[in-house]
Amino acid sequence: MTETSIGAASPMASPATRTSDKVSVGDSLPETQIEVTPTFVISTAIATRDFQDVHHDRDAAIRRGSKDIFLNILTTSGLAQRYVTDWAGPQALVRGVSIKLGVPCYAYDMLKFFGQVIDRVTENGEDSFVVEVVGRNSLGDHVTGTVRIALPIALPTALPKGE
Repeated sequence: MTETSIGAASPMASPATRTSDKVSVGDSLPETQIEVTPTFVISTAIATRDFQDVHHDRDAAIRRGSKDIFLNILTTSGLAQRYVTDWAGPQALVRGVSIKLGVPCYAYDMLKFFGQVIDRVTENGEDSFVVEVVGRNSLGDHVTGTVRIALPIALPTALPKGE
């Protein structure tokens, strides 16, 4: 498994979009990891306009029973989607997301994503793929679920000779 980090320019991000003919049920996505720093927790909470104190105030989080500040659900949902679209490429379209939160993801932990293509669906002439996603930290599964993406159909690069 390859470990990479999601950042401004994720090394996992595919420069070309995968086409539907190049993806199969059973394909595994490479492992990706994210260092969950306090700055990451706070800045992503602010970016998603979630001002709950448990996402930026360590003392308040502890008073409420947590060991530290932790990621909010909007950030977790976005990370799950980004994990899949970085693998799929820039023209992949997210068509659905279904996630379930598990254990909290606290500051100072590492969040590792794993994924596998589990289904291929054709709706209204559009091919889409269901990717099962797991985000795991030191406490266990932080997020589990699926991300459904649509991929373009490969176009022929040249006509056969004589046509």
